[in-house]
Amino acid sequence: MRNLPALILAAGRGERMRPLTDTTPKPLLCVKGKPLIEWHLEALARDGVREVVINTAHLEDQFPAVLGDGARWGLRITYSMEGRDHGGALETAGGMAQALPLLGDAFWVLAGDVFVPGFRFEASAAQAFVAGEDWGQMWLVPNPAHVPQGDFALTSEGRVQRKDQAAAGTPAYTYSTIGLYRPAMVAGLQPGEKAALRPCLERAIDAHRLGGRLYTGPWVDVGTPQRLAELNASP
Repeated sequence: MRNLPALILAAGRGERMRPLTDTTPKPLLCVKGKPLIEWHLEALARDGVREVVINTAHLEDQFPAVLGDGARWGLRITYSMEGRDHGGALETAGGMAQALPLLGDAFWVLAGDVFVPGFRFEASAAQAFVAGEDWGQMWLVPNPAHVPQGDFALTSEGRVQRKDQAAAGTPAYTYSTIGLYRPAMVAGLQPGEKAALRPCLERAIDAHRLGGRLYTGPWVDVGTPQRLAELNASP
């Protein structure tokens, strides 16, 4: 069963991680002995993904220098260099729109600054998504301490809703930054246009085209030096 290509979002400045990110892009900071993004690359390769696009901007020349062309993992890595081509990061939706020519009709998207070693990028999930009509399917996680209120509601039928429009009792969870998407999710955005993903997700919710799943395995948003230190100190 064929898996889909993946886009790893790695363009951000990582302001909250300063001063560490003054000299190293956040996804290249080491977690348990190797760059954080390498955990993703190993997982993608393990699960049959072969084509990976990495979007870059901040200190972007370090990525090909460290990761190369992906051959050591059995991957083919292509870089969408937003800093070189547009002078800076295009945010999540803008980065997706810019990379569409490298991704095709459906693809995985994941942030390069989360640690989620047990997540499976299952080809069966990818193909089920392709067979459906949704513009996106996102994985949500139980709310961490820094996002106690959650991002979106998730129904028992696996539909993502705005929290303020969900039925009473529908639980809210936090976006894991992992999802499957179609180009329709960022329809209307032009290459090089800077745009956040949230409005696109809300448009998909309003069109009843956004599904969701709950992931309950280990997950850390490595967003501050303290979280990085705690992660590296954990067993």
